[in-house]
Amino acid sequence: MNNNGLTLGVLGGMGPAASAEFMRLLAEKAPAGKDQEHPRVILYSNSITPNRTAFLEGRGEDPAPYLLDGLKSLLGWGADLVCVTCNTAHVFVDKFPQEIRDHLVHIVDETILQCRQRSPKGAWLTATLGTMNSGLYQKHAESCGYTFRVPTPELQKEIHDITDIIKAGKAEEGGRRYRAVIDQLWEIEKLPVVGACTELPIAYENTGLPAEWGISSLDALADGCIRELYKPLK
Repeated sequence: MNNNGLTLGVLGGMGPAASAEFMRLLAEKAPAGKDQEHPRVILYSNSITPNRTAFLEGRGEDPAPYLLDGLKSLLGWGADLVCVTCNTAHVFVDKFPQEIRDHLVHIVDETILQCRQRSPKGAWLTATLGTMNSGLYQKHAESCGYTFRVPTPELQKEIHDITDIIKAGKAEEGGRRYRAVIDQLWEIEKLPVVGACTELPIAYENTGLPAEWGISSLDALADGCIRELYKPLK
């Protein structure tokens, strides 16, 4: 299938492994039979972007100028659509000018769409402390009537630490610790677990748990981008 000629700009590097996994998913999901049928993609892996959660907790440099400059750069380089492969970054992105957000494929909205399709009665939300404490997912879910179950503060801290473990390249350790968290969540209620940080889908792949019980924000974002890149032009 031919794409519609649009160029996708990907603002990544938060972290690099998540960006690489997103690019793999994008290539895998594209309905393409040859190179020329894949979409044009500009990846800006800006790994020097300050830590999003640290700033939201009152520590470190504001990442918003880096994120805004990255999106403006991608649009200036010819991107028709843009996405950001970091969930917590969307706390800041949601406040950007409308002319930027008009081009955005929003990872939170795409993830909630997948949650509604796969588990209408709800799902466990796992994410960084910055994403959880901001209420980012809860606010977007409320607007469409969806409900997330939220782990205890102690488990939220462990989940956040797991994202740092994945960023450090320790996928097996991250998977082992993530499984221990999920086991505790499923003792309360067995619902799908949403990896609402782009490192957590990598951790989930290393848990040994069935794929159908994990909902990946990276996977959902890739689905949304493919949908927009290949939909018929009016």
